[in-house]
Amino acid sequence: MHKGSCLCGAVEYEIAGELGPIVACHCSRCRKASGSAFNAMSPVAAADFRIVKGQDCVRDYRNAAGVSRLFCGTCGSQLFGKRDSAPETIRVRIGSLDTPVSGKISAHVFVGSKAGWDEILDGMPQHQERP
Repeated sequence: MHKGSCLCGAVEYEIAGELGPIVACHCSRCRKASGSAFNAMSPVAAADFRIVKGQDCVRDYRNAAGVSRLFCGTCGSQLFGKRDSAPETIRVRIGSLDTPVSGKISAHVFVGSKAGWDEILDGMPQHQERP
């Protein structure tokens, strides 16, 4: 069981299953949304994910391609994402987890558009786009 929350504590969630591989996305959208060099996320089964507190605080930014970023409407913390094309999967933002994570980043995606000031030095696979 994994648990997570936003910065202000208004939203809390649980994951009953395992985390998938942790991926660092370096696309310009993830950089804009996170305010950082990349967004670290892990896919989990939608059936294993549930919001246990603050559903009314969750806000959804959905783009024209059917990709949603869900975040706390009070503090702005990114919590998870989902795609219309893969409703069975939730992409949890690893930084919002409160429980320890034993895994490490397994790959970097969209490095073709990564920030020029960022260096990737961990030796993990790098993909110009999504593999």
